[in-house]
Amino acid sequence: MSEPTGMTREAPWRAGLRAVRANVLPGLLVQGAMVTLLVLYYFHPPARGFFLRLAETKAAWGFGYSILAAAIAGAVVPELLRIVINQRGRLQAKNFRELLFTIPFWGGMGFVVDVFYRGQALWFGDEPIASVVIPQVLVDQFLYNPLFAAPVTVWLFAWKNRGYRMSREFFTASYYRDHVVPALLATWGVWIPVVTVLYLLPEPVQIPLFSLALSLWAILYAWMSEDQARRVGGE
Repeated sequence: MSEPTGMTREAPWRAGLRAVRANVLPGLLVQGAMVTLLVLYYFHPPARGFFLRLAETKAAWGFGYSILAAAIAGAVVPELLRIVINQRGRLQAKNFRELLFTIPFWGGMGFVVDVFYRGQALWFGDEPIASVVIPQVLVDQFLYNPLFAAPVTVWLFAWKNRGYRMSREFFTASYYRDHVVPALLATWGVWIPVVTVLYLLPEPVQIPLFSLALSLWAILYAWMSEDQARRVGGE
């Protein structure tokens, strides 16, 4: 869709910063929660025991745990919050339509992240030291994220928001610049500190705590996606 005469497209970095500013408080809350959990793991034996039991459950369930946990954290929890807060407790047909997309999407991403985290542990190790954690964070946020996670997420949400109609536009450099780059900026604002905390923990504990952070990110991304859809519709 072309831009109206006299209007200029919003710069990608401005769109990303706008999303970050709108979610500064939730972002700080989730980052604070993750740092608190990190401290509890290393310095509070009862909490450490609880996290290790979660890791044992994950080990017993395998990838099924990652898929289920991510689907609940990324799809069910945000949709319940939407119903309670935005819709004042009233179920609507659109909630079920949303879940038909978000449950398989976030479940699939949970599987991918589990595979990726296991690979990171094999490639770099599993010790909470700078020579291990820094490469893991860099690969996570500046290779995996811009080359896979961000574009796939943007494409699939755009596909859903356009009535499940795919467009060749999705795979152009200009679409990446205008839509994926803002998502990346917002992602980095939240996730660079979060994944740093995750990589400071043993690999078996990472996915259970990743699910906690995912709930906030799903809420943040839903806001970004819906806001972008409104702006596209208004062009």
